[in-house]
Amino acid sequence: MICTFFGHRDTPKSIEPILYNVLTDLIENKKKDMFYLGNNGNFDSIVKNNLKILKRKYPHINYNVVLAYLPGCKSNVDTEDYSDTIYPEILAKTPYKFAIVKRNMWMTDRADFVVVYVKNPAGCAKKFKDAAEKKNKIVLNLADME
Repeated sequence: MICTFFGHRDTPKSIEPILYNVLTDLIENKKKDMFYLGNNGNFDSIVKNNLKILKRKYPHINYNVVLAYLPGCKSNVDTEDYSDTIYPEILAKTPYKFAIVKRNMWMTDRADFVVVYVKNPAGCAKKFKDAAEKKNKIVLNLADME
């Protein structure tokens, strides 16, 4: 049972307690044990931090940060930890400017449950919320719970 996430880059940190409670419910009552998230902006950071905390309490759950791009080459030793990341093969030949869209659709296709933070009707998060609903995914908007 896979859950994925989409939200605004400028999501306020005040959403964190609501997200924590939603994640706990998903794990305990809805038997979600795999989570896919991106790595672009506040919402993704808030989700990742909460999943790290919850992984200690629920060691059976797993999460992956799904990369839209492979990490760049660096001249210095790379100290970044990529152990919780995956890079879908389908993205290898995707043009750079379409990579995030393709990555998000890849995550949506695999999920049965989608948690979003959508307040702005013109943002990309809204686009992926709508796409998930069209694919008959269960969608929960945290902005409706504030």
